[in-house]
Amino acid sequence: MATVQSAPIMPAVILETERLRLRSLLEHDIDDVYTSCVDPELQRWIPLPAPGLPYTRESAEHFCLNVAPAIRTGGDGQHWAVVDKATGRFTGSVALLRTQWAAMVTEIGYWISPWGRGRGLATEAVVAVSRWALGQGFQRVELKAATGNTGSCRVAEAAGFVREGTDRNAMPLHEGRSDLASFGLVPGDVVRGTGLPPVPDQVGP
Repeated sequence: MATVQSAPIMPAVILETERLRLRSLLEHDIDDVYTSCVDPELQRWIPLPAPGLPYTRESAEHFCLNVAPAIRTGGDGQHWAVVDKATGRFTGSVALLRTQWAAMVTEIGYWISPWGRGRGLATEAVVAVSRWALGQGFQRVELKAATGNTGSCRVAEAAGFVREGTDRNAMPLHEGRSDLASFGLVPGDVVRGTGLPPVPDQVGP
């Protein structure tokens, strides 16, 4: 009788940059996640929990306690809370998702809380996680952002990702659909040098 082999699981790690600590989501993050995710600008481009549905505190609780941990244990990737080291406050989310283990390809997603925007924290988090992924042997990190979300597209470019094309009509929003700008980062992009920070410190399992 054939056995079913489960997907690999990424190591549960804490990463640190100059200003950020990236760790697992915790119960005490729920209120900050909720406040972040009901922000109109975030909801405009990332329709959580799903297009047409309202975001509630129960949505935030389910995300922190169930969805985020399951991303890693199910082999899909890994999810980090973005924490401002200066204040200790939850300031956003960054994750590796839709991992294709056979091809060693993964996708990065992110958002920053309203109180953390305008400081380059999204770029810092994306650099940290994407370089960590390449350091783990991944051969490609993908990033997709709504074409109208110019802030998110600027983050991708600032983090060294190369714009490769447009996925037309690919993303459902609360109102209508959006084209997605498609970006990629491969080891050769980092080897050529981008003037970006090095691989982040891994400070714990």
